[in-house]
Amino acid sequence: MARHSRQIFSEPALTHKIKIKVRFSEVDAMRVVWHGEYVRYFEDGREAFGVKYGGLNYNTITDEGYYIPIVKLELNYLMPLKCGETAIVETRFINTNSAKIIFEYIIYRESDMAVAATGKSLQVFTHVENGEIEFSAPDFFIKWKKDLGII
Repeated sequence: MARHSRQIFSEPALTHKIKIKVRFSEVDAMRVVWHGEYVRYFEDGREAFGVKYGGLNYNTITDEGYYIPIVKLELNYLMPLKCGETAIVETRFINTNSAKIIFEYIIYRESDMAVAATGKSLQVFTHVENGEIEFSAPDFFIKWKKDLGII
């Protein structure tokens, strides 16, 4: 059974998993994944999530007139991944009534499903034309959640 950190996970509205093969260019002098790569793995998970569930990918959001910068990022390292191993990135969409997007992440080592890292990101909607924060959930975001039965 996979072990989790002491982090308490929220109940996700939607989840998606992808596999990533750890490449030599992603490891450091200790031959383990360099800590900054985990943030990239989170990004890979978000991008794949957006493709799977449509409507929440970066191009669609930009076409709707918004950017979604990350304003908070948490990352907990639990065990290293090594070159040649396969990681599974589980991306968990956490529903909120606010005008923000929350994802939680669990990165597993595929060989034994041990948890290598966990994390969380918070993104807000900003207007493309002036960079101002949107304080109400955009209509397209509400529609996306309705279409998927989240609300």
